[in-house]
Amino acid sequence: MRIGMFSDSYRPYVSGVVRSIESFAGELRRRGHAVAIFAPSYPGHREDEPDVYRFRSVRAPSNPEFSLALPFAPHLTRRARELALDVIHVHSPFLMGRLGARLARRLGVPVVFTHHTLYDEYVHYVPFTPPQVTRRLTVHWVRSFANRCDLVIAPSQPVEARIRAQGVTRPIRVIPTGIDPDALAAGDPGWLSREWATKPGDPVLLYVGRLAREKNLEFLLEAMALILPKVPRAWLVLAAGGPDRERLEARARALGVAGRVIMTGFLPHERVIDAYAGADLFVFASQTETQGLVIAESMAAGLPVVAVSASGVTDLVRDGIDGYLTPHDVPTFVERVLELLSNKERRDRMAAEARRRAAELSVARMTDRLLQAYADAGAEHAQAQGPTAVG
Repeated sequence: MRIGMFSDSYRPYVSGVVRSIESFAGELRRRGHAVAIFAPSYPGHREDEPDVYRFRSVRAPSNPEFSLALPFAPHLTRRARELALDVIHVHSPFLMGRLGARLARRLGVPVVFTHHTLYDEYVHYVPFTPPQVTRRLTVHWVRSFANRCDLVIAPSQPVEARIRAQGVTRPIRVIPTGIDPDALAAGDPGWLSREWATKPGDPVLLYVGRLAREKNLEFLLEAMALILPKVPRAWLVLAAGGPDRERLEARARALGVAGRVIMTGFLPHERVIDAYAGADLFVFASQTETQGLVIAESMAAGLPVVAVSASGVTDLVRDGIDGYLTPHDVPTFVERVLELLSNKERRDRMAAEARRRAAELSVARMTDRLLQAYADAGAEHAQAQGPTAVG
């Protein structure tokens, strides 16, 4: 099969969407399928991956780390015909996603849309517009786009329910992003202590992701302020970079925890795997996740999870079995963290359960489901007797 993937972000940018594309594209290629990726360009990036087609871009005014593609390419249709694409898989309902969908219409091939993000929860990145107005417009825009695709992929069941409630009527398949459990279990547990200030034996609470407002990281800093009086050797490692770093550093200083908080900046994935290996618990407070891919990764590395119960997280963490789900309440969250830090037997038991749960999300299994989704989209497309129009 020949697949074209269109995304508003890709390497070297770091995000769950990028990890999803990397994971699925890698496994599809290993199976002999051809995958072409269409994405923005990034200043200074040297391409080291075949079949990646870059579009000129500009920096996003509200997030300079994010590039906005200029979705204009006079020769795109000709190039796509040369690639003989069988299906177009879009990973955004915006710039590159709409370009990919229009191309699918021209080529007469099915279009699949993965609803990676709770887009209406990210309206704080849109300047000059009241959030409530932007939220309504965003829901309408995404719903309209999804309903003109042949098939929609939701990364979790809560996302499926949410977009159904928002009016998406097209067929939906729930397919989480797959992970490589073996690779994630093979990290270097000594890397954190060698590269940063932690010492062997110090309890390490780990977050992986982005330093961004929607990740609710101030909650983790407030939790750390209550944990340190009880466990003064504890560390909070934020293996992340992002636009909110300066504000979070200031908040950590105000709370008196800055000396026990490490912000690593963006890390290559092999170093993220090492960070998992050197931690004791994975902590997560975001309430805007569609899947929480980093939670699945941390579980594969054998980390029990303490997370705020929210969409995208509840599909992964089984409360009391491989971690704890808490309300959005700092003292309750802290209580669960302290319980696990003080009970190694329970922590080890949950770690074993976490590994078993993560094995169910292997990239091989999820790619099987993705290929079936492509086949379903093709059948849906054929039944409609023509390409689905997306304008």
